[in-house]
Amino acid sequence: MRRLLAVIIVLGIVVGGAAAFYFLRPINGPERDLSLTADVARGNYVMRLGGCVACHTDLKNNGATLAGGAPLKTPFGDFVPPNITSDPDAGIGKWSLEEFSRAMSVGEGPNGKHYYPAFPYDNYTLMSDQDIVDLYAAMMATAPIAEKAPDHNVGFPFNIRLAMLGWKNLFLTPQRFAPKADKSALWNRGAYLANGPAHCGACHTPRNMLGASDVTQLFKGVRGGTGGAFVPPIDAASLKAEGWDEATLIDALTGGFTPEFDTLGGTMGEVVNESLTHWTDEDMKALATYLLDGE
Repeated sequence: MRRLLAVIIVLGIVVGGAAAFYFLRPINGPERDLSLTADVARGNYVMRLGGCVACHTDLKNNGATLAGGAPLKTPFGDFVPPNITSDPDAGIGKWSLEEFSRAMSVGEGPNGKHYYPAFPYDNYTLMSDQDIVDLYAAMMATAPIAEKAPDHNVGFPFNIRLAMLGWKNLFLTPQRFAPKADKSALWNRGAYLANGPAHCGACHTPRNMLGASDVTQLFKGVRGGTGGAFVPPIDAASLKAEGWDEATLIDALTGGFTPEFDTLGGTMGEVVNESLTHWTDEDMKALATYLLDGE
């Protein structure tokens, strides 16, 4: 009996150690070239591509730009987008470019703080080195707002940050966008935007029980998404079945109205106003091309 108990204990230690090794191993992706020359003006555009203003500004309460957004209500709790202005204490003004890059690429902040996937680093990891360098420069050039955003309202066990390392080991693959050789440059730009900085799938793709995007259902829409809202499908088959074409899709994404004159309100309305209306015509055409053609 003692021998059996000893064997069970040893097996438990081995299995537990193996699980700890797998779930707690560091997350690293491809190295970035952070020596590139930064362009603040271009970084401000990348900020609009990435939806930073819409998410990190409390628009409904006239909050200061990038000083912290309204809570994102999810089944796991309420996640509050933090202050990302250049303020050294309330914001990210003390961050180095390397720290900023790691946050965007693997969801890990200074001092090894693991971020929740409500921050879509699983999309931002696809961003180019130049976009990361430019965006950092633009962030450091923002007006500092010395007001810290409220903390997340997340209960046990989801408030255990170290658990996010296990989540990443299960669901995150740090990588850069790889264009498809058999697709046009316009399609590839649209694919980069939709899956990278614009993170369309973060809202329009169903998630599994652990909160990871189900990439087998990319853009298929979500019932009971953020805040319980219905998020419509935007995959190519669904868009075409609803009669969308390039012109009507671009008009809706930049004007906020569907062809039937329904309003794109709520969170999508904020995305239209604070992000999509700032895009270049070429990027809007690229996004429409990709969405209507699909993978």
